[in-house]
Amino acid sequence: MSSYPGERLGLPESGPGSVGRLGRRIAAIAIDWACAMVVSLAFFHYDGFATLTIFAIVQIVFIPTIGGSPGHRIMRMRVQLAHGGWAGLWRPIVRTALLCIVIPAVIWDADHRGLHDKIAGTVLVRS
Repeated sequence: MSSYPGERLGLPESGPGSVGRLGRRIAAIAIDWACAMVVSLAFFHYDGFATLTIFAIVQIVFIPTIGGSPGHRIMRMRVQLAHGGWAGLWRPIVRTALLCIVIPAVIWDADHRGLHDKIAGTVLVRS
């Protein structure tokens, strides 16, 4: 049994490289969703499907290029492989598709990894 989230993955208990906690995750997704809503409102008169599409595109583009979405980076987090390293190109697509379904993102393991991260082989860590 692990004494803290991320121990099984070899991550530190706190500080840089530790698992991103719930408060930071919620703030990051709220930032990303708010930005997607603003763009949707400006160009599509706030269409729900357009907002979701913009949100997904931002995730898919920014995770491989800057290590996380703008919300992740503002909250000082990054997406990486579970055992370290670049998430690659296909993992952000799988992770985002599952995140957009919502249910996989709210099912967590002992390491505070959502099902979307487990399936993609990624983890959200503090930077």
